[in-house]
Amino acid sequence: MDGARFVRVEQRRPDLRFPFPNNFNKRLEGQSVIGLGRRAKYLLADLSSGEVLLMHLGMSGSFRVVHGSDEDAPGKFHHVRGKLTAHDHVVFHMSNGAVITFNDPRRFGYMRLIAREEFNQDPMIEALGPEPLGNAFDGAMLAAACAGKKTSLKAALSDQKVVAGLGNIYVCEALHRAHLSPKRRASTIATRGAAPTERAHLLADGIKAVLNDAIKAGGSSLRDHRRTDGDLGYFQHSFRVYDRAGEKCPTPKCKGTIRRIVQGTRSTFFCPVCQK
Repeated sequence: MDGARFVRVEQRRPDLRFPFPNNFNKRLEGQSVIGLGRRAKYLLADLSSGEVLLMHLGMSGSFRVVHGSDEDAPGKFHHVRGKLTAHDHVVFHMSNGAVITFNDPRRFGYMRLIAREEFNQDPMIEALGPEPLGNAFDGAMLAAACAGKKTSLKAALSDQKVVAGLGNIYVCEALHRAHLSPKRRASTIATRGAAPTERAHLLADGIKAVLNDAIKAGGSSLRDHRRTDGDLGYFQHSFRVYDRAGEKCPTPKCKGTIRRIVQGTRSTFFCPVCQK
């Protein structure tokens, strides 16, 4: 998609989670993609028009990419996910021959067009916290974001204003690596002056480590996640606690058993012995 031009855009319904921007297809057609990126859970395409196409997959959204007659070629791998064409809501026909289809059965995804100079002030972007794999992210930054918070550490890490893009699985896994309880009050990783404690440094390191390991493994394929090449991710085979309720804690010499509790309607998995 990077460097290609939108030849034709099919918008097959007026809305997803939110209405599409006015003249969505006409504002895209003829424009070239000059860069691709990501911010938190948003996919971004910088356009030659000076706008940014912001895309969110929601809970069930996915992109299907085919080139020419690839879709019908024997022996080719194709994504099983999102093949019911009734849920194909947007189709991008690109100048390089690629046809990119956005499929979303639940319609929780959405797309917006934002002027590049207004991007960082956009309500969807402005309140986002730091990227956990960014160079600036460390224990001090995490402690400052959690200082004074009365909520649980699990809830704080799940807040996109504290850390951008962390999902439920990786919060559970990072907390276990740092040996911190998900029920611990978030403010306890900072001093009264908002300086980082050793817990903050351990947690920041744990977040970075689990994300880097997950990226190397291609992500976690629990239901329908696939990598960009169509292959499954394998990080689910390396989970320490997530979906491991009733199993022995993998921490060396720990005699604990992984437990499952519910926090904020989401499942939390942790070891009550080594996570304090």
